[in-house]
Amino acid sequence: MSVVIRLARAGTKKRPVYHVVVADSRFPRDGRFIERLGHFNPLMPKDNEARLKLDLDKVKAWLAKGAQ
Repeated sequence: MSVVIRLARAGTKKRPVYHVVVADSRFPRDGRFIERLGHFNPLMPKDNEARLKLDLDKVKAWLAKGAQ
């Protein structure tokens, strides 16, 4: 099982929000995932801290397990 950290699109048409997820590389982009690590909102201003929220402890744990 090859595990990847990637963005899964959510939100509505023309107003995207992305969830940062850990998923098997064979699963569809917006499909099944193992764990949600955070979210990214590209419509927020670039200097806004809420634009990207990540649980860094979970990210480091998944990278240590071999996620790409």
